[in-house]
Amino acid sequence: VRLARNLSAKLYTNDYNLGQVAELQKVNYVNLHDLAKSLRVILLPGEMLTLRIVREGKDKGQGVGYLPDGTMVVVNNAQNSVGQQVEVQVQSQLQTGAGVIVFADLKGAIAA
Repeated sequence: VRLARNLSAKLYTNDYNLGQVAELQKVNYVNLHDLAKSLRVILLPGEMLTLRIVREGKDKGQGVGYLPDGTMVVVNNAQNSVGQQVEVQVQSQLQTGAGVIVFADLKGAIAA
């Protein structure tokens, strides 16, 4: 924090407490966790997206795919689409300790 202040530089950190210290000392800072959160895609129910189903889900008939940011998408009726690009419609989202899980319904296979 002292170095950033002396150089009139902006501090980039993933440490919440360090950011608070910087704020108290009037040093500009960017919290990388906040930045990553702001760049995440917000999906609304009914929205359509295309993704690759990479494996079977826990429940019968489910397939699992991932968004580019790593968000897991559980797709109903996609168990037979493993390895394929499919079009899905978002139904809901669940916030967990590990992040967000998106639930969707299969709309159609696009390409193998």
